[in-house]
Amino acid sequence: MKILETKSLKKHYGKKTNIVKAIDGVNISIEEGEFVAIVGTSGSGKSTLLHMIGGLDRPTDGEVIIDGKNIFEMDDNKLAIFRRRKIGFIFQSYNLVPVLNVWENITLPIGLDEKKVDKDYVKNIMDMLGIYDKRDSLPSELSGGQQQRTAIARALATKPSIILADEPTGNLDSKTEQEVMSLIKLSVKNYHQTIIMITHNEKIAQMADRVIRIEDGQVKENGGLKDEHYIKPC
Repeated sequence: MKILETKSLKKHYGKKTNIVKAIDGVNISIEEGEFVAIVGTSGSGKSTLLHMIGGLDRPTDGEVIIDGKNIFEMDDNKLAIFRRRKIGFIFQSYNLVPVLNVWENITLPIGLDEKKVDKDYVKNIMDMLGIYDKRDSLPSELSGGQQQRTAIARALATKPSIILADEPTGNLDSKTEQEVMSLIKLSVKNYHQTIIMITHNEKIAQMADRVIRIEDGQVKENGGLKDEHYIKPC
């Protein structure tokens, strides 16, 4: 079942001769339970695309449809609530709150939504990620891999429909990188999540079910298939 779709999605900056087309007419469709990697070089538009898919940035034109809803028909308040309930984020820089311990960081989004924490569910996630014994530790007391595992647990804890991962292994060494990617794949399987990950690392991208390649703000390849809206630059 289709969980996410973009239609003629555009993000342009500037005007006329100074216009920058960060995203220029992207059409993609993602099925529930898929693990999709979006790859591209620096400046290709992949981060801009991820931010619009996640409702963090509004497009110049086009639509992002999640669970049958065009998210940009919502006002900012409704979009914030939708994003908090439907989308989990994993950032390269972890974005943990330094004065909160691991458990508090993981359950923070649930509290912001004024919901009761499913303690057994959160504990199961932490056990799977190997960080339950660190539940009382502050982020400064964790290794990079442990901080990233905490960020993954936070993204899973709200039981979102979609998880968006922005270079989730960018700050990790190669051994920890492989461990984190294996855990992300295990999370998809165990909790039936849909994950969209952006990366510049081709080796990491190949661990996904499908690879979408972005170049000059357009889709060049979509799981090996040429996108019908892609026009090769001269």
